[in-house]
Amino acid sequence: MVEIRQARYFVAVAEELHFGRAAQRLQMSQPPLSQAIKQLEQQLGCELLHRTQRSVALSPAGAVFLDHSRALIRHAEEAEAAARRAATGRGGRLSLGAVASAFSWPLPLVLERFHEALPDVEIRTQEIDTHEAAAGLLDRSLDWAIVRQTAPVRGTTATSLFADRFVAALPLLHPAAEAAGPLDLADLAGGPWVWLHRLISPDYHDAMAAMCRAAGFSPVPAHWARSVTSQIAMVECGLGVTIVPAAASASRPAVRFRPLRHATATIDLTAMTRSNPDALAERLTAMATQLTTAQAPPPHD
Repeated sequence: MVEIRQARYFVAVAEELHFGRAAQRLQMSQPPLSQAIKQLEQQLGCELLHRTQRSVALSPAGAVFLDHSRALIRHAEEAEAAARRAATGRGGRLSLGAVASAFSWPLPLVLERFHEALPDVEIRTQEIDTHEAAAGLLDRSLDWAIVRQTAPVRGTTATSLFADRFVAALPLLHPAAEAAGPLDLADLAGGPWVWLHRLISPDYHDAMAAMCRAAGFSPVPAHWARSVTSQIAMVECGLGVTIVPAAASASRPAVRFRPLRHATATIDLTAMTRSNPDALAERLTAMATQLTTAQAPPPHD
């Protein structure tokens, strides 16, 4: 296999077409350079340079090898630079997972600012369920995740970004859709209800259930969703009512979001990393914390 050092030697000779000038350019003496080129030709099994007492010229094989040698050196230099940027948190690759509702807020804002600050970082993003975040972080398929609040998991760190309150999501034709002021959750007890599977996000599911119990009823789910976004889409289809975090209640033409009276329970939006995150994940958490503190989610309608 050709080494970077050999490629540098050959490129210098091929560009100068003179061993003396090439040796001077490489800050070495001529005999070791001549010997290195001979060894390279023996290694490749072909002549790269036509030599006479008065001139040096590229052979056809040498002309082809020159292009590849330049590319090899360029890639090596790029790799070195990328490693240095990654070591200082200014470059590299970040694998990110997020629940569907975070793609409405705050992820667009966070990623925009992150890209502005660190344009050389490659970000790969996937939608995940809350319960998948810890596993992804621990098996290193994820470096950072944004989920609804979750119980602590050994080997991970959770940072609360935003303590979100629940609002009611109602179809346009629901009797309470145009009501003035906050609603009593008990008024929605009759449903039909759009509900979220507990396996998807246990804490989120349990917070919904606790809200309803505090209002004096236990809802009977008629339709099941796998994300907050799916909940809202089902309401938009007129299938039923539900409660969702306020930050997820971006304007939808066929859904009315209404504040709830005496709604004290919150469901945090949380950033998760491994317990010892790399510099990029740490930087993203700090940026997300700063942005969600400074800028509230867009208001519901």
